[in-house]
Amino acid sequence: MGNSQAYPVFRTTNAEEAWTQALRLNALLEERGDEVTLMANLLTVEDTRRMAAALPGAGFHYADTRVDPATGDFLDFGLDIGTAEHSVLEAELPLSVMHYVAPGTVEHRFVEAVGRGIASIDLTGRWPDDPETESYGISKYDGVEVLFNCDDVNWLQRTDHHTVFVHVDKWGDLPRAKGLAAYLGSTVLGEAQLGW
Repeated sequence: MGNSQAYPVFRTTNAEEAWTQALRLNALLEERGDEVTLMANLLTVEDTRRMAAALPGAGFHYADTRVDPATGDFLDFGLDIGTAEHSVLEAELPLSVMHYVAPGTVEHRFVEAVGRGIASIDLTGRWPDDPETESYGISKYDGVEVLFNCDDVNWLQRTDHHTVFVHVDKWGDLPRAKGLAAYLGSTVLGEAQLGW
């Protein structure tokens, strides 16, 4: 039980640079998960159309719960993003998407499609054991996450920069986080946050 501890280790205003650094860290994982989680909030029609083109087959949903005023039933988003009129689609915003993919398939297109909303890519795995620092990898907790337009793993507030996090065990592992940040030529950029 419990959540990982997520340490911010790299920050930039360039989405591609954030993704590149996340991939560098991902390569250090001794084991890598067989699934990547992509999530995004979409705030504009242009962002929504770009993301739909990048993730064909993904399900898009209302970012905020909507209820039918007559029945009280929850409403599902059901428009065809590619063909809906601009004004009709705009009235449906904000939308969200959460999509699982095999590693190395659509992540680059996802990064290119990220617009103004908060988005993330989660790469799970297991860090190698390092008996010298008493750091041991745990696949339940370990991994790399890049947050676009945000610096909080709970998506509390939009920012104008992108942040790469390393996830470690639920007790935290500051020495490992410092080592991974140093690998990027960076430092740990803040306190650990409650992760996945």
